[in-house]
Amino acid sequence: MSNYIYELTLKVRDYECDLQGIVNNANYQHYLEHTRHEFLTSIGVSFAGLHKQGIDPVVARIHIAFKTPLVSGDEFVSKLYLKKEGVRYVFYQDIYRKSDSKTVIKATVETVCVVNGRFGPSELFDNIFAPYITE
Repeated sequence: MSNYIYELTLKVRDYECDLQGIVNNANYQHYLEHTRHEFLTSIGVSFAGLHKQGIDPVVARIHIAFKTPLVSGDEFVSKLYLKKEGVRYVFYQDIYRKSDSKTVIKATVETVCVVNGRFGPSELFDNIFAPYITE
């Protein structure tokens, strides 16, 4: 897909694998979250700084389709693009194994903002994300 606005290369660590020798399913959520946080950092946004301002982006829903497992030592590329749907920011995130470009997972992560303790729109995010929103 050519809509990707950010990508991050990572490597599977031994302790992320289960008894079957593949990455435990829960670790993919860590990879997805780390990618979103690094994306924010790359555009000059501090997740901790947002919290200090009373702005807390939170995950409302995640859907992950598992396609090909990763094993210890695999390098992979985590990519994302972003859409806005109402008050939700939806991150479309895909992970590919670097050695053969096989799709590992396809995910959608719906996020919403809590501003000063109340759910609602965030003008700050609307402004920050405007250049990155995919139609």
